[in-house]
Amino acid sequence: MSKRMSLSYSFPVFLIVVATATAACLAAAGGGAGRGDGFGVGKGLRFSGSSPFRIALFADLHYGENAWDDWGPKQDVKSDRVLSNILDNETPDFVIYLGDVITANNLPIPNASMYWVQAISPTRIRGIPWATLFGNHDDAQFEWPLEWFSIAGIPEVHCPPETSFAGEKDCSFRGTTRIELMKMEILKNPLSHSQIGPTELWPAVSNYILQISSSKDPESPSVFLYFLDSGGGSYPEVISYAQIKWFQEQSQAINPNSEVPELIFWHIPSHAYKKVAPCRKSSIKRPCVGSINMEEVASQEAEWGIMDALLNRSSVKAVFVGHNHGLDWCCPYKKLWLCFARHSGYGGYGTWPRGSRILEMTEDPFSLNSWISMEDGTKHSYVKLCS
Repeated sequence: MSKRMSLSYSFPVFLIVVATATAACLAAAGGGAGRGDGFGVGKGLRFSGSSPFRIALFADLHYGENAWDDWGPKQDVKSDRVLSNILDNETPDFVIYLGDVITANNLPIPNASMYWVQAISPTRIRGIPWATLFGNHDDAQFEWPLEWFSIAGIPEVHCPPETSFAGEKDCSFRGTTRIELMKMEILKNPLSHSQIGPTELWPAVSNYILQISSSKDPESPSVFLYFLDSGGGSYPEVISYAQIKWFQEQSQAINPNSEVPELIFWHIPSHAYKKVAPCRKSSIKRPCVGSINMEEVASQEAEWGIMDALLNRSSVKAVFVGHNHGLDWCCPYKKLWLCFARHSGYGGYGTWPRGSRILEMTEDPFSLNSWISMEDGTKHSYVKLCS
């Protein structure tokens, strides 16, 4: 989620470079359960001996915001610092970019991939594998600044001659699609575990499953990670009925007896988050755990049964979302936990200190703990999500 800054700008001619429930947990985590063969399950992740597996969640980075002035690029540099500090402090085994990686509605030509590359670079240069999913701003239509219609006028936009857009009259004021962003990331980054989901689920694109394999057997799953595109931007903010059916079919196929723990990731919170949310601006009291509770939950536009589908599987332990910059709590919801990440980027609204939600899992027996890791190195809001 992003709210445009109310600032006064001067608009010179500029050049933009285009780059292409505390629930009962299972004691066993893996042994002989379905392996995902033939279902496109990514299998490149694995527990290492007796060491826990740690994931850092980066939500709402909003790179590329106000790209035409000095303020925007300065925020991106600060976001680089957040990522670098947390990656160095936490040394995660895996990173998940939890949507709104960029603010596409502030990008007047199709150069979103340049900012996407900037966002993933701190993770890539450290040799850490990652996966991404889309938020409502990642392919949002360009929003014309009102100031551009004043005396200052609309700044001239140039597409550099070395790009494929050079000379095209329509190179400006059109965006970069979800498909284009995901293709670019996957093709150019061997450390990326992102996938373009089944075409029958489009326009929802970031729908896929990753397996964290057992330390004893690379083919034996210990945890499944499900990524769902919650929409927004170029289409409504919703997890469709088709996506729910896909989740039900795939989870039954790869984990038929619910023997393997499952974690769920998408960007925009479901309506269930509203049901468990602490009252706005009130203190966060147990069983909820968190540190900021400064706004109402901004949920998806509709809900077609995704929470029922999750609750029907005892293997689903928690859901993780972003979108609300002023929330970072986890609250139990019936048999599972609903968690926000933490606003990680300096783009987007809000002045709360930036950070990341960390997930740490053990293999045998399976356990899942979480906390918030801040830019300044402090940690807080420890919560046991499964043990």
